[in-house]
Amino acid sequence: MFTNILFPLNRSQETKQAIAIVIDLVQKYQAKLFALSVVDTTIPESDRASAEALITEVESYFAEVGISIATKILEGKAAFAICDFADEINADLIVMGSRGVSLVEEHPDGDSVSQKVINLSPCPVLVVP
Repeated sequence: MFTNILFPLNRSQETKQAIAIVIDLVQKYQAKLFALSVVDTTIPESDRASAEALITEVESYFAEVGISIATKILEGKAAFAICDFADEINADLIVMGSRGVSLVEEHPDGDSVSQKVINLSPCPVLVVP
């Protein structure tokens, strides 16, 4: 059912909670896992070094549980970058935390990244609260 799963990353508790769900889905469906970190150009605190550190942590964690992962760092508005990348990889599912993917707590325009992704996504979105 799912062959390509996209897991947008941030440092929120919701993203950490989504890891168990991602592991279960990848193992159950033998899916390819893609992790994406977005350096959101609309947020001054968002930077490439933080995104790279987060990707490294996630790669190590998934390697420990025996799951290979393809990673990507993009720059731009988070929701658009996520949906564009989902389209590019032919994602069957996006699994993300409810706090969005920016590297800071709040998004400046007041809308959540996850809500925007739900509205723009080319595939189903599983939002983990």
